[in-house]
Amino acid sequence: MDKIKNILICGAGLMGKNIAYVMAGKPEYIVTLYDSKDQDPREGIRKSTRELVEKGIITSDEVEDRLKRVHFTTDLDHQAVKNADIVIEAVFEDIEVKRELFKNLEERCSAKTIFCTNSSVMSPSDISRNLKYRGRFVGTHFWNPAHLIPLVEIIKSDATTDDVAQTMMDIFQSVGKKPVLCKKDVPGFIANRMQHALWREAIYIVEEGIADAKTVDDAVKYSFGLRLPQLAPLENADMVGLDLTYNIHKTVLNDLCDSHEPSPLLAKLKDEGKLGFKSGEGFQKWSKDEQEKLYSDLNKYLIKMIYDK
Repeated sequence: MDKIKNILICGAGLMGKNIAYVMAGKPEYIVTLYDSKDQDPREGIRKSTRELVEKGIITSDEVEDRLKRVHFTTDLDHQAVKNADIVIEAVFEDIEVKRELFKNLEERCSAKTIFCTNSSVMSPSDISRNLKYRGRFVGTHFWNPAHLIPLVEIIKSDATTDDVAQTMMDIFQSVGKKPVLCKKDVPGFIANRMQHALWREAIYIVEEGIADAKTVDDAVKYSFGLRLPQLAPLENADMVGLDLTYNIHKTVLNDLCDSHEPSPLLAKLKDEGKLGFKSGEGFQKWSKDEQEKLYSDLNKYLIKMIYDK
């Protein structure tokens, strides 16, 4: 890890910009953002970090100091690409786009360069299938907003070496993230599997007429959702006793949704063009002001939880 210096981030969208901000937090790192579109990522980083500055968590001078270590290029033959010790890909969620990018990178980067994909759902084994040096390829799933949420999931592909996985665990810990290791390349990795199991049941409760969408969300926000940051599921099971957990599961699991297909209600809303924030209506109706408030409230909540500000 001591030899790591040059970090290349491919994709200068929201995730890429915020990952660049995170990685530039270590003074030893030189960060280069690559994107096919000519744009200056610095203003986007300033916008993302504005609330952190306003809350006194970081100063504007500290942000600018980080930005001095963030460079930008549209040239895949740039020296920063050739010199990269680590590549973190954050491009569009299309497996062929990702495969083509890594094919081009493999032709330009050292055989020792660690390749990381930030995909939230796609298999790192599948993305890296046609690469020559597959042992150095690993999934590194940041959660949005990447500059606030601590978790980064390190996902081993069917070829990732232990050394590469451990190196990325150490690197992300050194820049203030909370890395966790997903030992098997499975759909959804760790956290998304649990999140969407919850979403499936939440949608099912609405579909079955047990409660409306607002009530379901309130039931989460004002009960177990409050304690989740402090008391996670398996800690909770141990706390109440595994005998009680077993008995509860004997009673309730048989009645929970176990569909392996998306909900018919979800399909209906999609077909009707009710896509949530994109259309102004999904499970609930959303005005522009309500959408902006939810985004703002989320950032304020995360800053309060993480920094107590």
